[in-house]
Amino acid sequence: MRWAAALAVVVGGFLAYSLPPYLTGGTRVPATFAWHYPLLVGHVALGSIATVAAVVQIWPGLRARHRVLHRRSGRVYVVTAVPAALSAVVIGALTPFGPLLAVSNVVLAVLWLWFTVAGYRAIRSGRVSDHRRHMVRSATLALSIITNRIWAPVLFMMCYPLRDSIFGGNEEHYLWFVAGLGGWLGWLVPLTAVQWWLNRRPVNCIVVNSSARGDETGVDCGPRSGQRRRASGRGRYGNRIQRQDRTGHP
Repeated sequence: MRWAAALAVVVGGFLAYSLPPYLTGGTRVPATFAWHYPLLVGHVALGSIATVAAVVQIWPGLRARHRVLHRRSGRVYVVTAVPAALSAVVIGALTPFGPLLAVSNVVLAVLWLWFTVAGYRAIRSGRVSDHRRHMVRSATLALSIITNRIWAPVLFMMCYPLRDSIFGGNEEHYLWFVAGLGGWLGWLVPLTAVQWWLNRRPVNCIVVNSSARGDETGVDCGPRSGQRRRASGRGRYGNRIQRQDRTGHP
């Protein structure tokens, strides 16, 4: 799809621009503890791989036509996103850009970790609809680093008059405010939009294999308005029924 191709271009451009300074020692982020820079480099490297894998995961055409690639990139995403999220908790909590951003970073990292693990556990237990919902949320948080970089300069210019009127000309406190607000908006806005989109998806069902033997059937249309509809049994083709939207994707 065109949106997926456009997203891939944006992610590629963002990584090409943002990644080199961290890998060459040119980052301008002040160190706040002894292992800050090595942990930051590890976080950035793992997060970059997870970001690329996230694009592959949510690309509809690749997911539909190349199931093996989808599964393998999913494993890559999980094994890179989990340590990246864990390191983000430490780095985010000790950010030099103020408490507002620190709280945002920690909440973001915990949610990213939660959705990733929940998505992995869902697919291991055969709940495909839940898996895809959790992974869409997880990928959204992984990609929110891009929107965060957009909010920061916009807010800096929009809120500049507040530097003197509210912050009394204190440049440091003003930068803390801008960084913190940009941090919250960077992931809250896309996550809210994605959740709205997930809630609006109509309920249909498709048939997919539920086991290696293919001798079980079931209905798992996923949560909708806080309710779940589920049934199981044997059917003619021995398959599991999963929720699907009208575009053909559960």
